[in-house]
Amino acid sequence: MIFLEAKQVVKQYAKHLALDHVSIQVPENSIYGLLGPNGAGKTTLIRIINQITGPDAGEVLFNGRKLQPDDVTRIGYLPEERGLYKKMKVGEQALYLARLKGLSKHDALKKLKYWFEKFELQSWWDKKVEELSKGMQQKIQFIVTVLHDPQLLIFDEPFSGFDPINANLLKQEILDLKKKGATILFSTHNMGSVEELCDHITLINKSKAILHGPIEEVRQTYKDNLVQLDFTGNPDLLTQKLAQHYHLEKLEAINSHHSAHIAMGQDGSINHLLGSLLNDFEIHGLKEVLPSMNDIFIKVVEQSNNQSQPEK
Repeated sequence: MIFLEAKQVVKQYAKHLALDHVSIQVPENSIYGLLGPNGAGKTTLIRIINQITGPDAGEVLFNGRKLQPDDVTRIGYLPEERGLYKKMKVGEQALYLARLKGLSKHDALKKLKYWFEKFELQSWWDKKVEELSKGMQQKIQFIVTVLHDPQLLIFDEPFSGFDPINANLLKQEILDLKKKGATILFSTHNMGSVEELCDHITLINKSKAILHGPIEEVRQTYKDNLVQLDFTGNPDLLTQKLAQHYHLEKLEAINSHHSAHIAMGQDGSINHLLGSLLNDFEIHGLKEVLPSMNDIFIKVVEQSNNQSQPEK
């Protein structure tokens, strides 16, 4: 079931076209990656979904019907630009923001106690926000984003400012929220996080959606018929044996054996490759190499930029 859908959304600011007939379909109970370079239009689309601004054309459907003003109570939004009041005490501000989400004081305090203990923030309840590190402030904002158990969560660069340990903690929390039934729209420049978390993606560049689909299908589409061979034996001999039918892309030593990336070509056969090597090498593993989302991101954006350049 499609939980959130943007259909042919257009947004123009003066002479700048921010979104040019952009469509996305976010399945229910999924993590959906909204990707693109800076200025591509991602934040504009997120602001439209949050009803901070409206589209000039097109529409947004929420749970199968046109987005309504009161749907904001069913959405949790963590913006890229954080906005805590520096002089307020942490607990006072968290409670204030929770009440704005519609929670009673009793329920808000109960939920805040749970989350503050989970993130080990209890001792900071009576401290001013300005006394917290950037990462700790972001933990507070994450808490008030998810506190009212929204059906749709929107995270815009949620890992900015986090060290690897806390970034991993946040990733686990996002996965847990999905397990509990939330649908998550997730925007980031960290392609490693996209591979770890996302089920589907849309890539926006220069206001247009230029790539979309389930993440594993996208990686399969852009694969280069490359395999990784882990072996023990003479690497120079391997180079010689591969020269006639294959291309050796990369060769590196790993502990007591070697690992080679081999381009199979259009007519390359795994059986033929193994047959030509088994007498001279001990084979430890052979697997297909899929391109990273980072490589795909760069390739597709560069292709899009080249296509959009006027001919000289």
